[in-house]
Parts: sequence; structure tokens; C-alpha cells
Amino acid sequence: ISVNSAVDVPVTLKIRTGWDSTHKNAVTIAKLAEDCGIQALAIHGRTRACRFIGAVEYETIASVKQEVSIPVFANGDIKNPKKAKEVLDQTGADGIMVGRGAQGRPWVFREICGFLNGEPHPAPSLKEMKNIVTSHLMDIHLFYGEYMGLRISRKHFGWYMQYLPSGKDISKRFNQLITTSEQLVSAQDFFERLIEGEVMAA
Repeated sequence: ISVNSAVDVPVTLKIRTGWDSTHKNAVTIAKLAEDCGIQALAIHGRTRACRFIGAVEYETIASVKQEVSIPVFANGDIKNPKKAKEVLDQTGADGIMVGRGAQGRPWVFREICGFLNGEPHPAPSLKEMKNIVTSHLMDIHLFYGEYMGLRISRKHFGWYMQYLPSGKDISKRFNQLITTSEQLVSAQDFFERLIEGEVMAA
């Protein structure tokens, strides 16, 4: 209530299904949030104790949706368009929230939107992927500076590499680089080799 009265923008909330398997209170908290003026609610379908392990309780999200009138967004293990639709159908949620499923795959959002609207989008080409990754790395360095940029780039580059051939090996080498230019050149060279191999294979 205090937050709502202190700001001029809609206040939203994200919760889990409860503290642990014996203390689940998502419906109670959702109703309380609505009564306090929360405008929308996102629910990760696991307890706090579960963190990111175990099955997602989509049925709990469905129960919350039936009990409140504010928009409800389902979250948890949504990594592809098919899963997004399944979760929407199962929970009746107003929308979905994608978290870890977008790590290294930021194009998953357009894939999901296209699938839900009957206009599926293909996965990005290696050339497009190269542009996305290198632009992302450059933006990280521009925003954080070289010291932090080097370190933050490592985790993001690693997420991209987990889906590509030899990605684990290049990621290890990338993590040993100590300048911005070395990181950018390494990423560009890696993708150029992949693209050249794709062309030769065709």
C-alpha cells in the first residue's frame, strides 16, 4: 500500500508458490497483493526452497489465476514456443515470463510470439547470431567499462556458446582473454569459422 501511494506508475509483484513444500501460500499472497493495489502478478511455479530444481507447479499458477482479477503471468521452465503455449493453456495465465530460457537465446521471444500468433519464426542464421552476440558484447563493454565488461561478458558469451558446436572449448579460451578487443576478435573469428564451414557444407 505504501509503495502504491508513493509512486505514479503501476506496481507489480513477483512471487513463488511458497517458502517450501509444507508452506505454500501463493493464493493467499496473491489475494493480499490484489487488495493492496498490486496491478499485475508474476508467479514462478516453485517454492523458495526449490530454487530452480524440480517440477514447476503450473497447477498452483492456475489456482491463483482463478482467485484474482489482476493479470497473472506464469514463469518457470519456459524455454521454447511449444512450452509457452502449453503453459498458457494449462494455467489460463494472461501471459508468460521468460527468464533463464532467454540466456544465450534472446531471439526466443520472437519465436514464442510468432508461434502463438501463427507466424513461426525460424532460428537465427549464424550471420545474424554473430551480429547479435558481437553487438551485445560491445554494449556490455560500453556500459560497464573494460574491467567489469570483461567479467560480465564471460557469462553472457558462455550462455550463447552452450548451444553451438565447440562452444564449450571457445568459451574456456574466451574466459582467459584480458582485453575488450581480444574478446571481440575472438567472438567474431569463432562465428566466421562457423559461417565458412556452413557455406562449404552447402
